[in-house]
Amino acid sequence: MSEPLVLVADAGPVRTLTLNRPAALNSFTGEMHAELRVALDAAAADASVRAVVITGAGRGFCAGQDLNDSSMVPGPDGKVDVGAVIEANYRPLALRIRSMPVPVIAAVNGVAAGAGANFALGCDMAIAARSASFIQAFSKIGLVPDCGGTWLLPRLLGRARALGLALTGDKLSADTAAEMGLIWQCVEDAVLMDTALALAHKLAAMPVKALAVTRQAFDAAAQLDMGQALTLEAELQRTLGHAHDFAEGVAAFQQKRAPQFSDR
Repeated sequence: MSEPLVLVADAGPVRTLTLNRPAALNSFTGEMHAELRVALDAAAADASVRAVVITGAGRGFCAGQDLNDSSMVPGPDGKVDVGAVIEANYRPLALRIRSMPVPVIAAVNGVAAGAGANFALGCDMAIAARSASFIQAFSKIGLVPDCGGTWLLPRLLGRARALGLALTGDKLSADTAAEMGLIWQCVEDAVLMDTALALAHKLAAMPVKALAVTRQAFDAAAQLDMGQALTLEAELQRTLGHAHDFAEGVAAFQQKRAPQFSDR
């Protein structure tokens, strides 16, 4: 049997998903997309999972779309339907990450290019090894940023920097990405996974339902005026305020003990 294209490992409440095509810098194929979606759906459905870490095997995180994949073969008209590839694979991937019921951390261990870069940036938090880099490689082959890149980059960086990265396709170091606020943290290569897992365990011990709803609120607020955002805050607080974790957090604070959160 061939080795899985996505490796799954659990450490207590933290599940690590490792993209596993190291010889191809973990570039995406239709088969790897399918395995990754199954793995993400399984993590979302498993009540014991309270945080997810995604990384890549070998020396790269993900080099984007594998241009040799069968999905990129020209049709009878001699043209590749890249839009169909986006609709079939990258749109559901980006939306699955944004709808996960638990925090998702990208541990970027090497090059993250094209869709691989935007996949990492679409996670809730991205931590990169110092040797890692981010490349909006689309302009080099006549395409636009995908996997949510057109939505993410301007919101993370502002229009000028987002356009600069997208138009030039220049490599961005992990250090610079952290300085620009594109990622959460840049760390030494040797401690990347320890740092990512420590953060994941920290988040897993927190009220993860509230963390996931915070992501939802931030994303929704980007499309709202302030009054609408305040209304949304009230609605979300009403729901969370009736949940176990709020009562537990208040009780633990009053009793001066560590809280035991369980909502998801």
